[in-house]
Amino acid sequence: MSRLILVLGDQLSEGLAALKAADKARDVVVMAEVADEAGHVPHHPKKIALIFAAMRKFAAQLRNDGWDVRYAKLDDTGNAGSICGELLRRAEETGATEVIATEPGEWRLINALQHCPLKVRMLEDDRFIASHSEFDNWADGRKALRMEYFYRDMRRKTGLLMEGDKPVGGQWNYDHDNRKPAPDEVTHAPLWFEPDEETKEVLDLVEARFADNFGVLRPFGFATNREQALRALGHFVDHALPRFGDYQDAIQDRNRFLYHSLLSAYINIGLLDVLEVCQAVEKEYENGDVPINAAEGFIRQIIGWREYMRGIYFREGPEYPTRNVLKHSRTLPALYWGAETDMRCMAKAVEQTRDEAYAHHIQRLMVTGNFGLLAGIDPGALHEWYLSVYVDAFEWVEAPNTVGMSQFADGGLVASKPYVSSGNYINKMSDHCKVCAYSVTKKTGEGACPFNLLYWHFMDRHRERFEGNPRMAQMYRTFDRMDSDKRESVLNEAQGFLDRMDAGERV
Repeated sequence: MSRLILVLGDQLSEGLAALKAADKARDVVVMAEVADEAGHVPHHPKKIALIFAAMRKFAAQLRNDGWDVRYAKLDDTGNAGSICGELLRRAEETGATEVIATEPGEWRLINALQHCPLKVRMLEDDRFIASHSEFDNWADGRKALRMEYFYRDMRRKTGLLMEGDKPVGGQWNYDHDNRKPAPDEVTHAPLWFEPDEETKEVLDLVEARFADNFGVLRPFGFATNREQALRALGHFVDHALPRFGDYQDAIQDRNRFLYHSLLSAYINIGLLDVLEVCQAVEKEYENGDVPINAAEGFIRQIIGWREYMRGIYFREGPEYPTRNVLKHSRTLPALYWGAETDMRCMAKAVEQTRDEAYAHHIQRLMVTGNFGLLAGIDPGALHEWYLSVYVDAFEWVEAPNTVGMSQFADGGLVASKPYVSSGNYINKMSDHCKVCAYSVTKKTGEGACPFNLLYWHFMDRHRERFEGNPRMAQMYRTFDRMDSDKRESVLNEAQGFLDRMDAGERV
Protein backbone atom coordinates (compact mmCIF):
# COMPACT_ATOMS: atom_id res chain seq x y z
CA MET A 1 0.00 0.00 0.00
CA SER A 2 1.21 3.48 -0.80
CA ARG A 3 2.14 6.05 1.82
CA LEU A 4 1.67 9.82 1.65
CA ILE A 5 4.88 11.87 1.58
CA LEU A 6 4.24 15.39 2.82
CA VAL A 7 6.33 18.23 1.38
CA LEU A 8 5.71 21.68 2.84
CA GLY A 9 6.35 25.05 1.25
CA ASP A 10 9.64 25.57 3.09
CA GLN A 11 10.87 22.04 2.36
CA LEU A 12 11.64 22.33 -1.35
CA SER A 13 14.79 20.22 -1.31
CA GLU A 14 15.46 17.03 -3.25
CA GLY A 15 17.34 15.68 -0.23
CA LEU A 16 14.41 16.22 2.15
CA ALA A 17 14.24 13.54 4.86
CA ALA A 18 10.70 12.47 3.90
CA LEU A 19 11.64 12.06 0.24
CA LYS A 20 14.75 10.08 1.14
CA ALA A 21 12.59 7.72 3.21
CA ALA A 22 10.03 7.26 0.43
CA ASP A 23 9.63 4.71 -2.33
CA LYS A 24 9.15 6.49 -5.64
CA ALA A 25 7.55 3.43 -7.14
CA ARG A 26 4.60 3.30 -4.74
CA ASP A 27 4.40 6.39 -2.50
CA VAL A 28 2.46 9.58 -3.24
CA VAL A 29 3.84 13.05 -2.64
CA VAL A 30 1.32 15.53 -1.20
CA MET A 31 1.81 19.28 -1.64
CA ALA A 32 -0.82 21.92 -1.03
CA GLU A 33 -1.37 25.66 -0.98
CA VAL A 34 -3.80 25.97 1.93
CA ALA A 35 -5.63 28.85 3.56
CA ASP A 36 -4.52 27.83 7.06
CA GLU A 37 -0.85 28.34 6.22
CA ALA A 38 -1.28 31.36 3.96
CA GLY A 39 -3.48 33.16 6.46
CA HIS A 40 -2.52 32.26 10.03
CA VAL A 41 -0.74 35.64 10.07
CA PRO A 42 -1.19 38.31 7.36
CA HIS A 43 1.87 37.35 5.32
CA HIS A 44 3.43 39.83 2.91
CA PRO A 45 2.08 39.20 -0.61
CA LYS A 46 5.63 38.74 -1.93
CA LYS A 47 6.24 36.00 0.63
CA ILE A 48 3.08 34.11 -0.33
CA ALA A 49 3.90 34.48 -4.02
CA LEU A 50 7.47 33.24 -3.57
CA ILE A 51 6.39 30.14 -1.69
CA PHE A 52 3.48 29.24 -3.98
CA ALA A 53 5.51 29.75 -7.17
CA ALA A 54 8.47 27.79 -5.81
CA MET A 55 6.15 25.00 -4.63
CA ARG A 56 4.55 24.65 -8.05
CA LYS A 57 7.91 24.45 -9.76
CA PHE A 58 9.27 21.97 -7.24
CA ALA A 59 6.19 19.78 -7.73
CA ALA A 60 6.79 19.85 -11.49
CA GLN A 61 10.41 18.87 -10.92
CA LEU A 62 9.37 15.91 -8.76
CA ARG A 63 6.91 14.77 -11.43
CA ASN A 64 9.64 14.96 -14.06
CA ASP A 65 11.77 12.80 -11.79
CA GLY A 66 9.07 10.13 -11.71
CA TRP A 67 7.16 10.91 -8.52
CA ASP A 68 3.38 10.69 -8.24
CA VAL A 69 2.58 14.19 -6.93
CA ARG A 70 -0.88 15.25 -5.76
CA TYR A 71 -0.79 19.03 -5.71
CA ALA A 72 -3.57 21.38 -4.59
CA LYS A 73 -3.58 24.99 -5.70
CA LEU A 74 -5.17 27.48 -3.35
CA ASP A 75 -8.23 28.01 -5.56
CA ASP A 76 -8.71 24.36 -6.58
CA THR A 77 -12.19 22.94 -6.05
CA GLY A 78 -12.01 20.52 -3.15
CA ASN A 79 -9.01 22.14 -1.48
CA ALA A 80 -9.49 21.24 2.19
CA GLY A 81 -7.90 24.44 3.47
CA SER A 82 -5.45 22.82 5.89
CA ILE A 83 -2.47 20.47 5.70
CA CYS A 84 -4.21 17.77 7.72
CA GLY A 85 -7.35 18.18 5.62
CA GLU A 86 -5.36 17.70 2.43
CA LEU A 87 -3.68 14.60 3.83
CA LEU A 88 -7.06 13.12 4.69
CA ARG A 89 -8.37 13.96 1.22
CA ARG A 90 -5.40 12.27 -0.47
CA ALA A 91 -5.62 9.30 1.90
CA GLU A 92 -9.21 8.75 0.79
CA GLU A 93 -8.11 8.98 -2.87
CA THR A 94 -5.23 6.55 -2.55
CA GLY A 95 -6.18 4.29 0.33
CA ALA A 96 -3.04 5.30 2.20
CA THR A 97 -3.13 5.20 6.01
CA GLU A 98 0.41 6.35 6.78
CA VAL A 99 2.13 9.71 6.28
CA ILE A 100 5.85 10.37 6.23
CA ALA A 101 6.60 14.00 7.05
CA THR A 102 9.69 16.05 7.69
CA GLU A 103 9.37 17.96 10.94
CA PRO A 104 7.86 21.42 10.30
CA GLY A 105 9.61 24.53 11.55
CA GLU A 106 6.68 25.68 13.67
CA TRP A 107 5.17 24.15 16.78
CA ARG A 108 1.67 25.05 15.59
CA LEU A 109 1.98 22.80 12.54
CA ILE A 110 3.81 20.06 14.43
CA ASN A 111 0.85 19.94 16.80
CA ALA A 112 -1.61 19.82 13.88
CA LEU A 113 0.18 16.83 12.36
CA GLN A 114 0.39 15.05 15.71
CA HIS A 115 -3.40 15.33 16.03
CA CYS A 116 -4.19 14.38 12.45
CA PRO A 117 -6.27 11.15 12.39
CA LEU A 118 -3.70 9.33 10.28
CA LYS A 119 -0.50 7.58 11.28
CA VAL A 120 2.10 10.33 10.83
CA ARG A 121 5.79 9.44 11.06
CA MET A 122 7.70 12.67 11.55
CA LEU A 123 11.40 12.70 10.65
CA GLU A 124 13.84 15.30 11.92
CA ASP A 125 14.82 17.85 9.29
CA ASP A 126 18.45 16.96 8.56
CA ARG A 127 19.09 19.92 6.26
CA PHE A 128 20.63 21.69 9.27
CA ILE A 129 24.18 21.34 10.58
CA ALA A 130 23.19 20.62 14.18
CA SER A 131 20.54 18.07 15.11
CA HIS A 132 18.24 18.69 18.07
CA SER A 133 20.26 16.26 20.19
CA GLU A 134 23.56 17.90 19.24
CA PHE A 135 22.29 21.31 20.28
CA ASP A 136 20.84 19.94 23.51
CA ASN A 137 24.11 18.18 24.32
CA TRP A 138 25.98 21.43 23.76
CA ALA A 139 23.50 23.41 25.88
CA ASP A 140 23.14 20.98 28.80
CA GLY A 141 24.89 22.20 31.93
CA ARG A 142 25.86 25.63 30.57
CA LYS A 143 25.07 28.68 32.67
CA ALA A 144 24.68 30.81 29.54
CA LEU A 145 23.86 29.70 25.99
CA ARG A 146 26.02 32.16 24.08
CA MET A 147 26.06 31.78 20.33
CA GLU A 148 29.81 32.40 19.95
CA TYR A 149 30.80 29.12 21.58
CA PHE A 150 28.19 27.13 19.67
CA TYR A 151 29.43 28.74 16.45
CA ARG A 152 32.97 27.55 17.12
CA ASP A 153 31.70 23.99 17.44
CA MET A 154 29.89 24.36 14.10
CA ARG A 155 33.12 25.57 12.50
CA ARG A 156 34.94 22.54 13.87
CA LYS A 157 32.18 20.19 12.69
CA THR A 158 32.01 21.56 9.15
CA GLY A 159 35.69 22.44 8.74
CA LEU A 160 34.71 25.80 7.28
CA LEU A 161 37.51 28.37 7.50
CA MET A 162 39.58 25.97 9.58
CA GLU A 163 43.23 24.93 9.54
CA GLY A 164 43.14 21.67 11.44
CA ASP A 165 41.50 22.53 14.74
CA LYS A 166 42.42 26.23 14.53
CA PRO A 167 40.47 29.02 12.82
CA VAL A 168 41.91 30.46 9.63
CA GLY A 169 43.63 33.76 10.39
CA GLY A 170 44.12 32.92 14.05
CA GLN A 171 40.79 34.20 15.38
CA TRP A 172 37.22 32.99 15.32
CA ASN A 173 35.36 36.24 14.88
CA TYR A 174 36.10 39.36 12.82
CA ASP A 175 32.97 41.25 13.79
CA HIS A 176 34.92 44.31 14.95
CA ASP A 177 35.95 44.84 11.29
CA ASN A 178 32.34 44.76 10.09
CA ARG A 179 30.92 47.99 11.49
CA LYS A 180 31.73 50.62 8.91
CA PRO A 181 29.06 53.15 7.96
CA ALA A 182 27.78 52.92 4.39
CA PRO A 183 30.06 54.22 1.64
CA ASP A 184 29.07 57.19 -0.48
CA GLU A 185 28.52 54.93 -3.47
CA VAL A 186 27.23 51.36 -3.55
CA THR A 187 28.18 49.42 -6.67
CA HIS A 188 26.03 46.34 -6.16
CA ALA A 189 22.42 45.45 -6.86
CA PRO A 190 20.77 42.08 -6.18
CA LEU A 191 20.02 39.73 -9.06
CA TRP A 192 16.30 39.81 -9.80
CA PHE A 193 14.35 37.56 -12.16
CA GLU A 194 11.56 38.42 -14.58
CA PRO A 195 8.48 36.37 -13.66
CA ASP A 196 7.65 33.59 -16.11
CA GLU A 197 4.08 32.61 -16.99
CA GLU A 198 3.72 30.25 -14.04
CA THR A 199 4.92 32.90 -11.60
CA LYS A 200 2.61 35.46 -13.20
CA GLU A 201 -0.31 33.12 -12.60
CA VAL A 202 0.64 32.96 -8.93
CA LEU A 203 0.99 36.74 -8.75
CA ASP A 204 -2.52 37.14 -10.15
CA LEU A 205 -3.85 34.69 -7.55
CA VAL A 206 -2.10 36.47 -4.67
CA GLU A 207 -3.23 39.85 -5.94
CA ALA A 208 -6.84 38.66 -5.95
CA ARG A 209 -6.83 36.77 -2.64
CA PHE A 210 -4.50 38.84 -0.45
CA ALA A 211 -5.06 42.39 -1.65
CA ASP A 212 -5.62 43.65 1.91
CA ASN A 213 -2.34 42.29 3.28
CA PHE A 214 0.38 44.79 4.12
CA GLY A 215 2.99 44.88 1.36
CA VAL A 216 3.54 45.66 -2.30
CA LEU A 217 3.38 42.62 -4.57
CA ARG A 218 4.77 44.02 -7.83
CA PRO A 219 7.40 44.28 -9.10
CA PHE A 220 8.32 40.74 -8.09
CA GLY A 221 11.82 39.47 -8.82
CA PHE A 222 12.63 36.65 -6.41
CA ALA A 223 14.11 33.37 -7.61
CA THR A 224 11.42 30.70 -7.72
CA ASN A 225 13.44 27.58 -8.52
CA ARG A 226 16.81 26.11 -7.64
CA GLU A 227 18.51 27.13 -10.88
CA GLN A 228 17.66 30.78 -10.31
CA ALA A 229 18.64 30.58 -6.63
CA LEU A 230 22.05 29.20 -7.63
CA ARG A 231 22.47 32.10 -10.03
CA ALA A 232 21.60 34.53 -7.22
CA LEU A 233 24.26 32.86 -5.04
CA GLY A 234 26.85 33.18 -7.80
CA HIS A 235 25.96 36.83 -8.34
CA PHE A 236 26.37 37.58 -4.65
CA VAL A 237 29.77 35.93 -4.21
CA ASP A 238 31.09 37.53 -7.40
CA HIS A 239 29.80 41.06 -6.92
CA ALA A 240 28.84 41.76 -3.30
CA LEU A 241 30.67 39.41 -0.96
CA PRO A 242 34.04 41.27 -1.11
CA ARG A 243 32.43 44.30 0.54
CA PHE A 244 29.75 42.53 2.54
CA GLY A 245 31.78 42.33 5.73
CA ASP A 246 32.76 45.97 5.93
CA TYR A 247 29.22 47.26 5.46
CA GLN A 248 26.98 44.50 6.80
CA ASP A 249 25.77 46.68 9.69
CA ALA A 250 25.35 49.88 7.68
CA ILE A 251 22.05 51.49 6.68
CA GLN A 252 21.69 53.92 3.82
CA ASP A 253 18.74 56.20 3.16
CA ARG A 254 18.69 55.72 -0.61
CA ASN A 255 20.04 52.17 -0.99
CA ARG A 256 17.96 49.33 0.41
CA PHE A 257 20.29 46.40 -0.15
CA LEU A 258 23.92 47.59 0.03
CA TYR A 259 26.07 44.43 -0.17
CA HIS A 260 23.65 41.96 1.41
CA SER A 261 22.96 38.62 -0.26
CA LEU A 262 19.15 38.29 -0.03
CA LEU A 263 19.75 34.53 -0.01
CA SER A 264 18.09 33.80 3.34
CA ALA A 265 14.65 33.19 1.84
CA TYR A 266 16.07 30.73 -0.69
CA ILE A 267 17.93 28.86 2.05
CA ASN A 268 14.91 28.85 4.35
CA ILE A 269 12.52 27.37 1.78
CA GLY A 270 15.04 24.77 0.64
CA LEU A 271 16.19 26.00 -2.76
CA LEU A 272 19.75 26.36 -1.49
CA ASP A 273 21.69 24.10 0.86
CA VAL A 274 23.46 25.60 3.87
CA LEU A 275 26.80 23.94 3.19
CA GLU A 276 26.87 24.68 -0.52
CA VAL A 277 26.32 28.37 0.23
CA CYS A 278 29.02 28.49 2.91
CA GLN A 279 31.47 26.49 0.81
CA ALA A 280 30.97 28.89 -2.11
CA VAL A 281 31.87 31.76 0.23
CA GLU A 282 34.84 29.88 1.67
CA LYS A 283 36.14 29.19 -1.83
CA GLU A 284 36.14 32.90 -2.66
CA TYR A 285 38.29 33.53 0.42
CA GLU A 286 40.65 30.66 -0.43
CA ASN A 287 41.02 32.04 -3.98
CA GLY A 288 42.01 35.41 -2.54
CA ASP A 289 38.94 37.18 -3.94
CA VAL A 290 37.35 38.24 -0.64
CA PRO A 291 38.83 39.28 2.73
CA ILE A 292 38.53 37.10 5.81
CA ASN A 293 36.17 39.47 7.61
CA ALA A 294 33.63 39.17 4.76
CA ALA A 295 33.81 35.38 4.50
CA GLU A 296 33.79 34.80 8.25
CA GLY A 297 31.01 37.32 8.89
CA PHE A 298 28.75 35.71 6.32
CA ILE A 299 29.44 32.13 7.38
CA ARG A 300 28.86 33.06 11.04
CA GLN A 301 25.37 34.31 10.21
CA ILE A 302 24.46 30.95 8.67
CA ILE A 303 26.18 28.14 10.60
CA GLY A 304 26.38 30.19 13.77
CA TRP A 305 23.38 32.43 14.25
CA ARG A 306 20.85 30.61 12.05
CA GLU A 307 21.63 27.19 13.55
CA TYR A 308 21.70 28.62 17.07
CA MET A 309 18.26 30.20 16.62
CA ARG A 310 16.81 26.87 15.54
CA GLY A 311 18.40 25.14 18.51
CA ILE A 312 16.89 27.64 20.94
CA TYR A 313 13.42 27.43 19.34
CA PHE A 314 13.12 23.66 19.57
CA ARG A 315 14.87 23.34 22.94
CA GLU A 316 12.61 25.90 24.62
CA GLY A 317 9.34 24.47 23.34
CA PRO A 318 5.97 25.69 22.07
CA GLU A 319 5.48 28.43 24.67
CA TYR A 320 8.72 30.24 23.82
CA PRO A 321 7.14 32.75 21.38
CA THR A 322 4.73 33.90 24.11
CA ARG A 323 7.37 34.90 26.67
CA ASN A 324 7.24 38.44 27.99
CA VAL A 325 9.53 38.76 30.99
CA LEU A 326 9.54 42.56 30.83
CA LYS A 327 5.73 42.61 30.82
CA HIS A 328 5.54 44.97 27.85
CA SER A 329 1.96 45.40 26.70
CA ARG A 330 1.72 48.42 24.39
CA THR A 331 -0.34 47.80 21.25
CA LEU A 332 1.65 47.70 18.04
CA PRO A 333 1.54 51.30 16.72
CA ALA A 334 0.06 52.03 13.32
CA LEU A 335 3.44 53.29 12.09
CA TYR A 336 4.54 49.63 11.80
CA TRP A 337 1.82 49.25 9.19
CA GLY A 338 2.84 52.35 7.26
CA ALA A 339 1.17 55.21 9.15
CA GLU A 340 3.14 58.41 8.66
CA THR A 341 5.89 59.19 11.16
CA ASP A 342 8.52 61.91 11.40
CA MET A 343 11.14 59.38 12.55
CA ARG A 344 13.13 58.95 9.34
CA CYS A 345 14.72 55.65 10.35
CA MET A 346 11.39 54.04 11.22
CA ALA A 347 9.66 55.46 8.16
CA LYS A 348 12.36 54.16 5.80
CA ALA A 349 12.55 50.72 7.45
CA VAL A 350 8.79 50.21 7.25
CA GLU A 351 8.60 51.62 3.72
CA GLN A 352 11.32 49.22 2.59
CA THR A 353 9.61 46.33 4.38
CA ARG A 354 6.33 47.17 2.64
CA ASP A 355 7.94 47.38 -0.80
CA GLU A 356 10.52 44.57 -0.63
CA ALA A 357 9.42 42.16 2.14
CA TYR A 358 13.02 42.62 3.23
CA ALA A 359 15.16 44.58 5.65
CA HIS A 360 18.59 43.54 6.83
CA HIS A 361 19.45 42.43 10.36
CA ILE A 362 20.47 45.83 11.73
CA GLN A 363 17.33 47.50 10.44
CA ARG A 364 15.31 44.79 12.18
CA LEU A 365 17.33 44.76 15.40
CA MET A 366 18.41 48.36 15.93
CA VAL A 367 15.60 50.32 14.26
CA THR A 368 12.21 48.56 14.35
CA GLY A 369 13.22 46.18 17.14
CA ASN A 370 15.02 48.80 19.21
CA PHE A 371 12.04 51.16 18.95
CA GLY A 372 9.64 48.39 19.96
CA LEU A 373 11.69 47.51 23.03
CA LEU A 374 12.20 51.14 24.08
CA ALA A 375 8.49 51.88 23.64
CA GLY A 376 7.38 48.79 25.57
CA ILE A 377 5.44 47.18 22.72
CA ASP A 378 3.98 43.73 23.35
CA PRO A 379 6.67 41.30 22.11
CA GLY A 380 3.97 38.89 20.92
CA ALA A 381 2.60 41.57 18.61
CA LEU A 382 6.09 42.32 17.32
CA HIS A 383 6.72 38.61 16.80
CA GLU A 384 3.61 38.31 14.65
CA TRP A 385 4.58 41.46 12.73
CA TYR A 386 8.05 40.17 11.86
CA LEU A 387 6.62 36.76 10.97
CA SER A 388 4.12 38.45 8.68
CA VAL A 389 6.15 41.01 6.80
CA TYR A 390 9.49 39.39 5.89
CA VAL A 391 9.95 36.97 3.04
CA ASP A 392 12.52 34.91 4.97
CA ALA A 393 10.53 34.75 8.24
CA PHE A 394 9.64 31.29 9.51
CA GLU A 395 8.85 30.84 13.17
CA TRP A 396 11.81 28.60 14.07
CA VAL A 397 14.21 31.40 13.13
CA GLU A 398 12.05 34.51 13.55
CA ALA A 399 10.67 33.88 17.06
CA PRO A 400 14.00 33.55 18.89
CA ASN A 401 15.39 36.49 16.94
CA THR A 402 12.42 38.64 18.01
CA VAL A 403 11.50 37.29 21.44
CA GLY A 404 15.07 36.60 22.51
CA MET A 405 17.55 38.81 20.69
CA SER A 406 15.44 41.84 19.82
CA GLN A 407 12.95 42.15 22.69
CA PHE A 408 14.73 40.44 25.62
CA ALA A 409 11.36 38.83 26.35
CA ASP A 410 13.03 35.53 27.29
CA GLY A 411 14.87 37.21 30.16
CA GLY A 412 18.36 36.89 28.76
CA LEU A 413 18.47 33.36 27.40
CA VAL A 414 19.70 34.59 24.02
CA ALA A 415 21.12 38.05 24.77
CA SER A 416 23.24 39.06 27.74
CA LYS A 417 21.69 42.54 27.73
CA PRO A 418 18.81 44.28 25.96
CA TYR A 419 19.67 45.60 22.51
CA VAL A 420 18.62 49.17 23.22
CA SER A 421 20.34 52.33 22.08
CA SER A 422 19.73 56.03 21.76
CA GLY A 423 19.72 57.74 18.40
CA ASN A 424 23.52 57.86 18.41
CA TYR A 425 23.91 54.29 17.14
CA ILE A 426 21.51 54.87 14.24
CA ASN A 427 23.33 58.10 13.42
CA LYS A 428 26.66 56.30 13.43
CA MET A 429 25.54 53.45 11.17
CA SER A 430 23.17 55.30 8.81
CA ASP A 431 22.59 58.60 7.05
CA HIS A 432 18.92 58.78 8.09
CA CYS A 433 19.51 61.31 10.84
CA LYS A 434 20.87 63.91 8.40
CA VAL A 435 17.42 64.33 6.84
CA CYS A 436 15.22 63.55 9.84
CA ALA A 437 12.66 65.98 11.25
CA TYR A 438 14.07 65.16 14.68
CA SER A 439 17.56 66.14 15.80
CA VAL A 440 19.71 63.24 16.95
CA THR A 441 21.93 65.64 18.92
CA LYS A 442 19.01 66.98 20.96
CA LYS A 443 18.40 65.10 24.20
CA THR A 444 15.35 67.07 25.33
CA GLY A 445 13.04 69.80 24.11
CA GLU A 446 11.36 70.53 20.80
CA GLY A 447 12.63 68.24 18.05
CA ALA A 448 14.61 65.91 20.35
CA CYS A 449 15.16 62.44 18.86
CA PRO A 450 12.55 60.04 20.31
CA PHE A 451 15.17 57.32 20.60
CA ASN A 452 17.14 59.58 22.98
CA LEU A 453 14.10 60.16 25.17
CA LEU A 454 12.81 56.59 25.11
CA TYR A 455 16.23 55.14 25.90
CA TRP A 456 16.26 56.72 29.36
CA HIS A 457 12.57 55.96 29.85
CA PHE A 458 13.33 52.26 29.27
CA MET A 459 16.34 52.35 31.59
CA ASP A 460 14.35 54.06 34.33
CA ARG A 461 11.32 51.76 34.26
CA HIS A 462 13.50 48.61 34.24
CA ARG A 463 16.13 49.82 36.67
CA GLU A 464 15.57 47.10 39.23
CA ARG A 465 16.21 44.40 36.65
CA PHE A 466 19.18 45.89 34.80
CA GLU A 467 21.24 48.18 37.03
CA GLY A 468 23.20 45.19 38.28
CA ASN A 469 24.04 44.05 34.73
CA PRO A 470 27.79 44.70 34.26
CA ARG A 471 27.19 45.77 30.65
CA MET A 472 24.63 48.40 31.70
CA ALA A 473 25.94 49.73 34.99
CA GLN A 474 27.85 52.57 33.35
CA MET A 475 24.69 53.91 31.71
CA TYR A 476 22.89 53.99 35.06
CA ARG A 477 25.79 55.94 36.52
CA THR A 478 25.47 58.39 33.62
CA PHE A 479 21.73 58.71 34.25
CA ASP A 480 22.33 59.33 37.96
CA ARG A 481 24.82 62.10 37.22
CA MET A 482 22.19 64.04 35.26
CA ASP A 483 20.70 67.09 36.91
CA SER A 484 17.42 66.04 38.54
CA ASP A 485 15.45 68.56 36.50
CA LYS A 486 16.94 67.17 33.28
CA ARG A 487 16.08 63.60 34.28
CA GLU A 488 12.52 64.65 35.00
CA SER A 489 12.28 66.46 31.63
CA VAL A 490 13.59 63.46 29.74
CA LEU A 491 11.12 61.07 31.37
CA ASN A 492 8.18 63.43 31.01
CA GLU A 493 8.91 64.13 27.35
CA ALA A 494 9.31 60.41 26.65
CA GLN A 495 5.97 59.69 28.29
CA GLY A 496 4.38 62.51 26.32
CA PHE A 497 5.69 60.97 23.09
CA LEU A 498 4.25 57.59 24.03
CA ASP A 499 0.91 59.13 24.97
CA ARG A 500 0.67 60.89 21.58
CA MET A 501 1.57 57.68 19.77
CA ASP A 502 -1.01 55.71 21.74
CA ALA A 503 -3.62 58.32 20.84
CA GLY A 504 -2.94 57.78 17.14
CA GLU A 505 -1.21 61.12 16.59
CA ARG A 506 1.62 61.44 14.11
CA VAL A 507 4.94 61.15 15.95
